[in-house]
This record gives sequence, structure tokens and C-alpha cells, in this order.
Amino acid sequence: MFDWIQNIADWFVYEVLNLDRGQHLAEALNFFIYDSTKILILLFVVIFFMGIVNSYFPIDKVKNYLSRKKLYGLEYLVASLFGVVTPFCSCSSVPLFIGFVRGGIPLGVTFSFLITSPLVNEVAIGLFVGLFGIKTTIIYVISGVLLGTVSGAILQKLKLESFLTPWVKEVLANAQRDQDIFQEEKQPFKQRLPIIWAEVIKILKGIIPYVLVGIAIGGLMHGYIPEGFFEKYMAKDNLFAVPIATILAIPMYSNASGILPVVQVLVAKGIPLGTAIAFMMGVVGLSLPEAMLLKKVMTLKLIAIFFGVVTLCIIISGYLFNSIL
Repeated sequence: MFDWIQNIADWFVYEVLNLDRGQHLAEALNFFIYDSTKILILLFVVIFFMGIVNSYFPIDKVKNYLSRKKLYGLEYLVASLFGVVTPFCSCSSVPLFIGFVRGGIPLGVTFSFLITSPLVNEVAIGLFVGLFGIKTTIIYVISGVLLGTVSGAILQKLKLESFLTPWVKEVLANAQRDQDIFQEEKQPFKQRLPIIWAEVIKILKGIIPYVLVGIAIGGLMHGYIPEGFFEKYMAKDNLFAVPIATILAIPMYSNASGILPVVQVLVAKGIPLGTAIAFMMGVVGLSLPEAMLLKKVMTLKLIAIFFGVVTLCIIISGYLFNSIL
């Protein structure tokens, strides 16, 4: 499907630049050109398509539904599934988190959305299919949704509302009074298209820098790091490889589309897929920038509990992934 991109990359690197095959710089540059072109095409197609879907699936309607309906525990799953169809990084999800709280949605349900939204969205799914195939993508999506669902349910059981900041507590106290009533605006597709296009451009501008940085890192790893380097420290028989990968990921920050090229190279270098995905989940779902933004709405104790629960669930997911694949 993408052979034509590989041909262009080969032509540019080996003929135009006249670099030798097998040379570190040549392999790194070839990887960067091929992956960046392929991923940017996938990004555009997927984001534009989901922009159309999201234009008919307003956030306010979901907020009102989740806050009014008794779903007998399924609200965590519903929130996680809603997170799947929102193409946001963890930092972009925080304003939506605040909006959910303002809508009177339980804190655990809001956490389910906050966890799943940056981790499993249509952008990541589209890239995952292109990089790892449908079977692995399905397992990843299911594990990501379950991660958000289970983590949200656990966090709700801990009754953590007292650890929210005073501003959020005031919002919660007035949630019923301030709840918005969603009124769907009937617009023909032709009128929606400029808005959809503007949103596509906005999302692309926010994502592309992370994608290019992620691909560049992946290219350097692909070209310069020898086979077996990572396998030595994170091999499948290393019992602590998954928690080490998860914890080391926390200081880093990227969105799912930006870190996927790095995951691809890690797997190519010998790291088990479950360990590599645990690393990815840690980078995307447990970033320090997200923690700094959450400080606006959570106390440090609540952030620590949130990160602790999610870290534990990610580690479990990594071990399950390694046992399945």
C-alpha cells in the first residue's frame, strides 16, 4: 500500500543524496522520510474522517447523557469509549476533563475519559493498523479501553472528591444549577465542512511537531542503535522489564501518534510488544506536563493517587500483552 513512499525515500537517500545502503545516516534518514510521509497521510485521512463523525456527535450531548443516566457501572465504559473518538493528547484532554466536572459527571467516570482519550483515539488506531496490523490493534484498543474503565472504577471507589481543588469543589456544588442543556443545531454538511476543516488543521498543527520529533527519534534509534541493545535490558524473560519501561516513560511527553514510531523501532530492536506498549502508555498517559496541568484541578495527593492507579494498570496490561502476543 505504501510501497511508493518507500521508493521515493530510497530514491532520495540513495540516488539524490548518494548515501550508501547500510550507512547509519542513510538508514536513519530513509526511515524518517518513509515513516513521516506515511504517518502524515494517515493522520490527515483519519482526522478529517473523524472530524465529520465528531461534528454529528457533540460533547455536550454526551456530558448530559452521562450525568443524567443510571448506567449501572457501564458509565465508565461509555466514558472510555467516548475517549476513543476524541483525538486529543493528554494535555488537550484536561479542558474537557474540567468540562465534564462542570457537567456534574462523577469523578471516576471523568477519569475514565481522561485516561483513554490520549491513549486510544482514532489517530492512534489508524497509525497502529499501519504499523502493527489489525490483530495487534484490536488487542491494543481493548486493553486501552479496559485500562480507562477499570482505573476509573477504582478511582471512583476511593471517593477522592475531597482532594479536588477548592475551585472544582465549588463547581461540583453548583453542577446541577450550571448544567448546560444541549440543543443540537441542524446544519447541512456543506455548512459544517469549513468548521471541520478548521478543526483538522488545528489538530494537525498540534500533533505534527510531536509526530516529527517521535519519528526523528525513531529514525536515530533505527539507524544507530545496534540489534539486541534494548533486548539486553528489556527482554521478555526479564521479570521487571515492564515496570521499568513504564516508570522510565513518566518524565517524557508525547502523544500516541508521536510515540508510535519509537515503539515500532523498539519492537524491531527486540523489545517485546507488551513492554514497548507499556512504555508508550506511560509516555502518553503519565506525562509530567499533564501532571502540571492537572494541578489546576487536583491536589498533589490526588495526582499521586491517579498516577499510581494508572501506572499499576499499565504494568498489568504490559504483562498481559506479552503473554498474548
